[in-house]
Amino acid sequence: METKLYAFLILLLMMLFPACGAGNSESQQKQPAPSQRAGVKFAAGKPALSPAGSSTFVSDFSPGTTNDSQKEIDIDSFLQTIDQLAEIERSGAWFQGMALRESGIRENAGDYAGAVAAAYKELSWAYGLGLLQKADVERGLLSVLTLKSDEIVITAASAILAFEKGRWDEAAEGLSLLKKRVRQNEQTSFFDLANEPDSFDKWMTLVCSLEKSKSVTNKNDVLKSVSRNDAAAYGSIRARYAPFPEYWYRGARAFSGAIAADYAENCINLAPNGPFAEECRKIIASFTGLKTDDGLSIKTKKEIGAIVNQSVNSGNPQLLNSLLPLIGLPDNPYTVYAVDSLRSLTNIPGFRDYFKQQTAAASGRLAERLSYICRS
Repeated sequence: METKLYAFLILLLMMLFPACGAGNSESQQKQPAPSQRAGVKFAAGKPALSPAGSSTFVSDFSPGTTNDSQKEIDIDSFLQTIDQLAEIERSGAWFQGMALRESGIRENAGDYAGAVAAAYKELSWAYGLGLLQKADVERGLLSVLTLKSDEIVITAASAILAFEKGRWDEAAEGLSLLKKRVRQNEQTSFFDLANEPDSFDKWMTLVCSLEKSKSVTNKNDVLKSVSRNDAAAYGSIRARYAPFPEYWYRGARAFSGAIAADYAENCINLAPNGPFAEECRKIIASFTGLKTDDGLSIKTKKEIGAIVNQSVNSGNPQLLNSLLPLIGLPDNPYTVYAVDSLRSLTNIPGFRDYFKQQTAAASGRLAERLSYICRS
């Protein structure tokens, strides 16, 4: 391959890691150097280094040899390394830069399509947490398309860009075409050999299917439901993608009822200010019988607990102000949970006076709820 993906990885690092480390100089000092993040350097007979504080490691792998017997050993070692990284992800021990390490490993092995997909996985995670803008992600993918790369890389980047832009039919076709070309290309046969049931491209393919099912109508203009097979498959990969807000967001959009609300709440808990949180709050509001716009006032139980704890620990009842819009909503499980949580604070000095002041200034349902809290 004439043009390596190193330029792409460097671009990702420039966008991703400064954003993730902003405002925390101590954590920045502890992060490995960019050259270490972009890929894993292997020494013969020794495991690769893990990030600071991590107890995990990846296996020895020495790509680039031409000897047939050695090549077979390299394939086995590559697959072992990829399997170990997958198990780390499934255990929930995801760490910043992990997918970029995977990208470097795949590139060294000649799996250029997998390298692009792994790099996008890192961007997807960062975007879901609100660490990057959507335009940054798309710009990174477009930079790959401008490189004079081989066909397999262009196919991968095109499919992923279509996915990022929500062009589900195009993305699904691109991913299918990518798999065919990977199998036809000996240089990237590693990708096909590492046939993981919960691989990142499997998640992307499932998302395409879920989104298409929700957007296509039948002759009676009734929304098609997600197939049972797709729903079961999506739930089965949960362990690996639990740290990804977008995993929960796509599930919240695709499913309905209590399942959708559970997915939405998990998404919000991971990234309360992320790009998917607002829509997920509206999904919860719809499930509880509230108006969609009431979702802007919804707080999850985890958020409520965090706000209450912060207020009590700092001795500052004014921090509870962010819960007042939720308190004023019609009956729903989240408002009931918030009211019960606030009632427990009335014996703390300063908090009862705060509730009395808020009651005097409020009206309607909010005033009634605050008065109820004061009577505790």
